[in-house]
Amino acid sequence: MQIRLGTRASALAKWQAEWVAARLEEAGVEVRLVPITTSGDRHARDPIADVGSQGVFTKEIQAALLEERIDLAVHSLKDLPTEPVAGLCLAAVPRRGPVGDALVCSHRGSLDDLPDGAVVGTGSPRRRAQLLHVRTDLRIRDIRGNVDTRLEKLARGDYDALVLAEAGLRRLGLAQRITQLLPTSIVLPAVGQGALGLETRRDDHSTRSALAVLDHAPSHAAVLAERTMLAELQGGCLAPVAAWGRIEGRQLTLTGRVLALDGRERIETVLTGNPDDAEMLGRQVAEKLIARGAAELIRASRKRDQV
Repeated sequence: MQIRLGTRASALAKWQAEWVAARLEEAGVEVRLVPITTSGDRHARDPIADVGSQGVFTKEIQAALLEERIDLAVHSLKDLPTEPVAGLCLAAVPRRGPVGDALVCSHRGSLDDLPDGAVVGTGSPRRRAQLLHVRTDLRIRDIRGNVDTRLEKLARGDYDALVLAEAGLRRLGLAQRITQLLPTSIVLPAVGQGALGLETRRDDHSTRSALAVLDHAPSHAAVLAERTMLAELQGGCLAPVAAWGRIEGRQLTLTGRVLALDGRERIETVLTGNPDDAEMLGRQVAEKLIARGAAELIRASRKRDQV
């Protein structure tokens, strides 16, 4: 059989698509890459919130799936909205890569070494809020573009430091640019960060069967718990919400965190459960966060985005 795999044109998206294609071809499946441009790509210079909130990197690819122009989409799971799309399913989650965030400075050093008022580039409200929670003096500025473009802006002196996903840097062969791996006690990752999501049509049983070899059950359970938590919070991809699911021993542990955009308030919950009950664990963490005021923080963040 041949699987048509839709991919964006960015270097990281192509790396992800080619990695999945290579694994499938090792299993005897022929793969053809199909390039697709998304609204997020067309407006690469604009802040994400101005482009149209959720799904800016996924909607066009999902439409291609539904129209049967492609058979498989490979997403960075942190970009994939949690709202289900009728007719589609998350068929497999390969073994997850590094989940954390990395600091990339213009000079060697850590977050503590940045001078007062240092300019840090990130387009993520989640990263912004968590950085401000520990360093209120930082000036957080939006940044867009692919990883190379962001690094060029850092080299030009537009920023003193950037915060980028560790997994993306390593996949692009840029691990040497990392000046500090930010501990999860300071910056908890985005929902699904470091994981790939393989999406297909629900009724395409042959493609779903071919993808089974790539599914990594512990990674799938972890991201399922995280995504369920986010869906219950109704946070969306742009809210200051963070989560980290991981298998510890034989148990699934989920940490959920919600912050005010200015970082002054931070709510966190940690629960452990059976990996087979990942969705239940996600709901339980969300319920505890909501009971402690998470919904109000998320609503406040949306109001500020709209101002």
